[in-house]
Amino acid sequence: MLSEERTSAGGITASDERESHHDREVGIRLRRIRTARRKTLRTTAADAGITEGFLSQIERGMSNPSLATLRRIAGVFGLGISDLFDDSGAGEPRVLRPEDRPVLHFGSMGTKVHLTPDADRHLDVFVWEFEPKGSTGLDPYSHGDSEEFMLVLSGSVTLDLAERRFEMRAGDSIVYRSSTPHRIAESAQQPAQVLWAMTPPSL
Repeated sequence: MLSEERTSAGGITASDERESHHDREVGIRLRRIRTARRKTLRTTAADAGITEGFLSQIERGMSNPSLATLRRIAGVFGLGISDLFDDSGAGEPRVLRPEDRPVLHFGSMGTKVHLTPDADRHLDVFVWEFEPKGSTGLDPYSHGDSEEFMLVLSGSVTLDLAERRFEMRAGDSIVYRSSTPHRIAESAQQPAQVLWAMTPPSL
């Protein structure tokens, strides 16, 4: 029986074919993530410190980049390198159970629950849970230039948006650009929940 590593008549081994398939899969996923974030080849390559041509070759599965290069590219999107390889169920509807939701700590006395963890989504949705007197941090912050929707699910919060301040309670919502400096703080000394949705996803 022939070994699967035997070279074919064209000089290509089964191992070569597997690596080529793997490169194509990573490239396809990378392109989906980039287009979901509405980033161009040029800006992504510049942010990752590589050439536009090299990035194009990676996306087309024509180049086998080092892990260090993939890590830099993933970092452009605020992702880990594993996000470029985990393609389970990409594009398919799936139920995200409460116990499977990624939970992150942020700001002061708050946690952020990620409801759309797939890296190649065009929409990002979070529920942020504030403890009494909790906030997103001391200073306003901005990220990308996404359209951002905010809905207060429970409690009361103060939204500082550039030079304006909005007092919001359960049921209130607002839409703004993520590029506008903003800060959110719990304002009634009781727990509060806020839902955020943004498109495209941005850091």
